[in-house]
Amino acid sequence: MSNESRKSAGFKDRTPVTTARETLLDAVSPHERTERVPLRDADERVVAGEITAERAVPHYRRAAMDGFAVRAEDTFSASQRSPASLRVDETVTTGTAARVHTGSELPEGADAVVMVEETEVTGDSVTVFDAVAGGENVAPVGEDVAEGQTLYEDGHRLRPSDLGLLKSVGNDAVDVYERPTVSVIPTGEELVQDDPEPGQVIETNGQTVTQYVERWGGNATYRDIVTDDVDALRAAISDDLDHDLVVTTGGSSVGERDLLPEVVNEIGEVLVHGVALKPGHPVALGVAEGTPILMLPGYPVACIVNAVQFLRPAIRQAGHLSPTDPPTTEAELTRKIASEPGTRTYARVELHDEDADEQTTATPTRASGSGVLSSVALADGWVVVPESVEGYDAGDTVTVEDWEWSQ
Repeated sequence: MSNESRKSAGFKDRTPVTTARETLLDAVSPHERTERVPLRDADERVVAGEITAERAVPHYRRAAMDGFAVRAEDTFSASQRSPASLRVDETVTTGTAARVHTGSELPEGADAVVMVEETEVTGDSVTVFDAVAGGENVAPVGEDVAEGQTLYEDGHRLRPSDLGLLKSVGNDAVDVYERPTVSVIPTGEELVQDDPEPGQVIETNGQTVTQYVERWGGNATYRDIVTDDVDALRAAISDDLDHDLVVTTGGSSVGERDLLPEVVNEIGEVLVHGVALKPGHPVALGVAEGTPILMLPGYPVACIVNAVQFLRPAIRQAGHLSPTDPPTTEAELTRKIASEPGTRTYARVELHDEDADEQTTATPTRASGSGVLSSVALADGWVVVPESVEGYDAGDTVTVEDWEWSQ
């Protein structure tokens, strides 16, 4: 569609959210760049390739209890009425026992451990009141992890417990995928970074998106504000097509100063312009020289809603991470939420849980207003009203998504 046709048509035909997301993800290819990083820097990084254990854990036979290491056959007749008496020594041979502590190496010759509760020491002898079987109270080599065992597959996102395990098996570094690179370009001639004059607006969208990129596992490049000029916008986007993703904020609608769809169509292709979601339907998705471009609306709430719906899954796919669903809370709605049929609505709510015996309640922070940043910054989540539903009534039980989740 030409620029003039696009502006005259407006957003009469809007793409469903699911279709738009699939269209964008079809243009996102997981990159194959890897790096080796020390374990201390690998938290939340994505494993590149398979990781196997370089050594067994434990790498020696160890006592699983405090007590005495013995030859099991020396205790076979032991009982409370007829205990066995063994000589205490540092080594274990027929008729002897060696004191051990949980985790200590099992002495040569021993094959079991008698718990200290079942013994009594007198001088250089120990009386054993319970028989043990071979291997009892002993952790064999590789009980926890076998040498060569596969620990993690390609695409696993590392956690602190994973890093502890890797260290225990002899790894001091790990191969991971580089974080996807994302260029964030705020646009708009009215934007300034500080001290706004009347008619000027502090730039927040680019900063917010940049920090979400970092939280979601990407490496963001936060660019200077670009004014509403075709040549300037073309140059800014073209210069960053070496990134895995390019994200712009503002200028994505159909007004006279909304130039980004025109620019992207000139250097590449606009795949989607106008999505059936609220707030934020003037979002546009495109691609140029193989690089996906996400054009987010300028209103702050609309920008955030679209970033969560489109940018987050794109970053995860580019970085070899599978999609995940947000944590949710079931709550009783205190006021009605209206929604337009055929549009997916994201209604911001505050949660209240004053009495543990009563159901959590959800109160809409604002029924509408995609420019009211506080309505999302002060919210605890949002209720997603699907396209087939014309809203929810007060008293309805709704599902509240915690859209701030980072995993």
